[in-house]
Amino acid sequence: MSDIQISEEMLFAEEEHRTVQYIRNYLPQEVKEKFSEDDIYYFLDAFVEYCEQKGIMDNEDEETDIDIDEAAQFMCDLAKKENQGVFEPEDVRWVVDGQLEFWEQ
Repeated sequence: MSDIQISEEMLFAEEEHRTVQYIRNYLPQEVKEKFSEDDIYYFLDAFVEYCEQKGIMDNEDEETDIDIDEAAQFMCDLAKKENQGVFEPEDVRWVVDGQLEFWEQ
């Protein structure tokens, strides 16, 4: 059972890495310079937290509209609250857009 668990963790880590690389390539240059790779990993988790709070994760089979501006603001507020830094919602919006584009592939 532990081999399966390790494999699942490795697959998740690889998927997360591909997502971060996709987002880094998706960001305009002036926005890309504002985020470290660690920031993007953080925002992946923050976006999932936003989706969980909104119940979006409960409706995986249904098409759900995501308010990108609301998500970006939530993620900025969370980052500030958790001492991850101060970010502008206009910039974080690009991260959300990139993540949604990656999911739609």
